[in-house]
Amino acid sequence: MFLLFFIVHWLKIMLPFLAQMGLEENLHETLSFTEKILSGLEHLQGLNEEDIQVGFTPKEAVYQEDKMVLYRFQPVVESPLPIPVLIVYALVNRPYMVDLQEGRSLVANLLKLGLDVYLIDWGYPSRGDRWLTLEDYLSGYLNTCVDVICQRSQQEKITLLGVCQGGTFSLCYASLFPEKVKNLVVMVAPVDFEQPSTLLNARGGCTLGAEAVDIDLMVDAMGNIPGDYLNLEFLMLKPLQLGYQKYLDVPDIMEDEAKLLNFLRMEKWIFDSPDQAGETYRQFLKDFYQQNKLIKGEVMIGDRRVDLHNLTMPILNLYAEKDHLVAPASSLALGDYLPENSDYTVQSFPVGHIGMYVSGKVQRDLPPAIVHWLQERQ
Repeated sequence: MFLLFFIVHWLKIMLPFLAQMGLEENLHETLSFTEKILSGLEHLQGLNEEDIQVGFTPKEAVYQEDKMVLYRFQPVVESPLPIPVLIVYALVNRPYMVDLQEGRSLVANLLKLGLDVYLIDWGYPSRGDRWLTLEDYLSGYLNTCVDVICQRSQQEKITLLGVCQGGTFSLCYASLFPEKVKNLVVMVAPVDFEQPSTLLNARGGCTLGAEAVDIDLMVDAMGNIPGDYLNLEFLMLKPLQLGYQKYLDVPDIMEDEAKLLNFLRMEKWIFDSPDQAGETYRQFLKDFYQQNKLIKGEVMIGDRRVDLHNLTMPILNLYAEKDHLVAPASSLALGDYLPENSDYTVQSFPVGHIGMYVSGKVQRDLPPAIVHWLQERQ
């Protein structure tokens, strides 16, 4: 009944346009569209929540504190490189993006190339986490995870691989604890937040400050910042593409079950947005977006100051050339604030922010670039 209702109404809407086309062409288009819908509905009817699997690479939880869990992925080579790699993901969205699906997994590709890979899952903050601070996340959870990995691997230092906001966190951590970081890899990481031409930064207040977003009022009123609020903010950066066009394109992929599952996995990740601990979000928005303190050397984590000149370890900076969330100029600014004669490497990829995780071409080129760079610095 639903299908009949849908087709009848579609014909009523399209009839004036169809009348301007040839009858044979009209029938062909209608039949083709109907076949796609029927095939897609059959696929949807056979799917359930368990079919939309994410994070497929085997892993074990090796440490847990509050809602934070440290995972170690199962190595797939007999003798991985001795220095373990800890992936530090953003608080926004879920970290399984780096292991979204078979064939497009950064984690799986790093394992195949011989790395020993760990991942922090920050969890879903609840009302009881409203007072968690950046110091709790960096000097607390992250620092403890580094200690756990050092102890397990019997190494004095590890490699950090910070992704997006997690890259910014990794820069801060490596500045505070340089003695524990052997190598630092940052990927699509914002560094210079004064990017008025980037809509996310402009809305965050990089030029207007509290006039753009009164974060004190938001946190005082709501406690934690709802994940749905952040989700809507990201969608409104490209409202036509992310709100309409991609759904208009669904009939073209529904008849292919593999493509339909890829679409649903991405939808699951996009709308799986944890709330943000209120005090952490307050400081991050003020210090980084509104006052650009990171490059000024003014960010305070507890009573300790973040100074990018402390980053004496080798650094690999990876960015996306078409990134609409983290402008390339924001990531590239890192090179201007490092010590002289730093071991600093920059590499770009011709994709957008999400393409760094799911692009087949990037997943062919990015993991080898990381591993080759690390092999020369073991």
